Amino acid sequence: MKMISAKGASIPALGFGTYKLMDEECTKCVDFAIGAGYTHIDTAQIYENEAAVGQGIKNSGIARDKIFLTTKIWRNEFSGGTAAKSVDESLKKLQTDYVDLLLVHWPFPECSIEQMVEDVMKAQEAGKAREIGVSNFTAAQMDVATKISNGKVVCNQVEYHPYISQKPVLDAAKKADMFVTAYCPIARGNVFKDSKLKEIGLKYGKNAGQVTLRWLTQQDNVAAIPKSATKENIITNLNIFDFKLSADDMAAIHALAKPDGRLIDPEFSPKWDMAA
Repeated sequence: MKMISAKGASIPALGFGTYKLMDEECTKCVDFAIGAGYTHIDTAQIYENEAAVGQGIKNSGIARDKIFLTTKIWRNEFSGGTAAKSVDESLKKLQTDYVDLLLVHWPFPECSIEQMVEDVMKAQEAGKAREIGVSNFTAAQMDVATKISNGKVVCNQVEYHPYISQKPVLDAAKKADMFVTAYCPIARGNVFKDSKLKEIGLKYGKNAGQVTLRWLTQQDNVAAIPKSATKENIITNLNIFDFKLSADDMAAIHALAKPDGRLIDPEFSPKWDMAA
C-alpha cells in the first residue's frame, strides 16, 4: 500500500469509503475490505453507520493501531454546541478510544469556521483524535482553518474525480503541507462509460475505475476512498499499485475536467473555487 505523509502523519493512499453502506452489509464489507488489505476506513456521523463500521473493524481481528480510521462531525452538533458529546458518541459506536482523523464535514453557513475548527481541536487536545481536518472547504476556507488551528489541520476531503478540477484546493494543500482525500472518486460510476479512460486502461490491463484511482493516488499527497458493496470490486479497487500511468496519460485524464463536472452540490455548499 502506498503511504502519503503530511505534518508527520502517515496515511494509506487508498481507503475504503462507507457512504450508503448500512447495518450488516456495512459490517461485512468493512470486515472483508480489511481482510483484503485496506487499512484506511472512512465514515461519518451523518452516514448513520458508525456502529456497523466499528463492528466490522472488530470482526476483522486486526489491531486497532493498524487501522487509519476517519469520521466527521455533522452540522447540528456544531450549531447545537454538542460537538464534544457527539465525538464521544461516535467513539462509542466505533468501539474505539480515538479516531485517526476527525473532520469538519462541511463549512456549514450557520457556524463560523473558527467555531468548527476549535471544536475538532478540542477533541484532538483531549486525545480523541490523532489528526484533524476539514471536508468540502474551498482554498480560501482552508487558509482560514490552517491559521485558526496553527497549522494543525492536516486534510481536506473533497469531491475529486476526472471530471472536476481541484487545482486551487490541491495548490492550497501543498502550500500548507496538507493532504487531499478524494471522495466520489469514480464519479458515481461514470468513469466506466468514458472512452478515454477505457482506452488508457487497455494499455495497462486495467479497467476505467482502476485507472481513475491510480490517477488520483499517483498525484502528490492525494488519497482516494472508493466505496463498494461487492467483494469483487473491493479487491479490484485495491489492485492499482502494480502499474504507473505515464505523464501523457496523467495529463489526458486531467483534461477530462469540465465546468459542470461536480456531482455533489447541496444547497448549503460554499461558493466553489473557479477551477472546481
